[in-house]
Amino acid sequence: MSEMDNLRYFDYAATTPADPKVIESMVGCLGKEGVFGNPASSSHAAGQQARQLVEQARKQVAALVCAGADEIIWTSGATESNNLALKGYADTASARRHLITSRLEHKAVLDTMASLETRGMPVSYLDPSSNGEITADAAAAALRADTGLVSLMLVNNELGTLTDMAAISKVVHAAGALLHVDAAQALGKTPIDVKALGIDMMSMSAHKVYGPKGIGALYVSREAAQRIAPQMHGGGHERGLRSGTLPTHQIVAMGTACALAAAQMNSDNERIARLSERLLEGVLCLEGVTQNARAACRIPHTSSLTIDLPGFFTFMLTGDLAVSSTSACNSAAGTSSHVLSAIGLDEDAASRTVRFSLGRYTTQEDVDFAIACFRRVVEQCRPRVTA
Repeated sequence: MSEMDNLRYFDYAATTPADPKVIESMVGCLGKEGVFGNPASSSHAAGQQARQLVEQARKQVAALVCAGADEIIWTSGATESNNLALKGYADTASARRHLITSRLEHKAVLDTMASLETRGMPVSYLDPSSNGEITADAAAAALRADTGLVSLMLVNNELGTLTDMAAISKVVHAAGALLHVDAAQALGKTPIDVKALGIDMMSMSAHKVYGPKGIGALYVSREAAQRIAPQMHGGGHERGLRSGTLPTHQIVAMGTACALAAAQMNSDNERIARLSERLLEGVLCLEGVTQNARAACRIPHTSSLTIDLPGFFTFMLTGDLAVSSTSACNSAAGTSSHVLSAIGLDEDAASRTVRFSLGRYTTQEDVDFAIACFRRVVEQCRPRVTA
């Protein structure tokens, strides 16, 4: 028996297990009997078959976000997509060099913005509202005559808050700027229509939507494509925006994952919403437990809870419960959460905060186990406060 057999997994925001149908589609592109050819090899059947599957997957990803298939650029994941969008714009910008983002963004955006600042690109960082949201009013107040691009996430990876991108895009476009959206946490969890939302570029990742790690995509509208420069050169693949041999097996897997998300999103979300409500009802009744950004518009998958008990997370780590004390990007850096700091939590409160994220394979038994574990740990910690 492996250590994973008894694990109750509540860290879907960090990564998801690949769906069995995704695995099946991916394996079919690996061996000698599969579609293993180079999609760029158009002179023989092996390459042509691979190209057909790549283009089918491109259509599947495009369909999930209501884009044109020719507007989907394959990348290695959302981090590369973010870099391509932001650095690609910076390389072509002339007069409009001012950039806007928020303090709630993923490090893949914040670190890229910091890099662009060293290149002379001024950046404004929006503060969240009292609800923990980034609003259209905040974006409008930061816009300048030289603003060229605004980059914001659709769903926050730690709080689960949902940004009103349709309202934001209107003020961004009225100012003549482009809107880039990090949708790593939104893909497959909330309906996305890039045209209706007014999104010019959007980053996506397969491993957040039951696909494999190492593959993602950048939606680039036909109009925005002329305003970004490639960051990888070597063959002119992907409309000249991202060179490199395409990993057919990973691309096909992402296409399958997106097709499954399109078919199952409503049923998945309804079930996850019920489980999330059950979980929150079971733990928010405990003294000292609060939910961060509770009043904000949000998806049901992700909840951030702060517990007014020292040593809480140390006890949580001893059980068979997989939860996170921060986002994976901050954990890797060994730093406290910049998101929690941005919404007003001090370092001590941030250290007593846990993120629960539910997904396709979460069961009611998992939720009840988590509630029981949560309550037990609260009781273990409580004497430390009163002693």
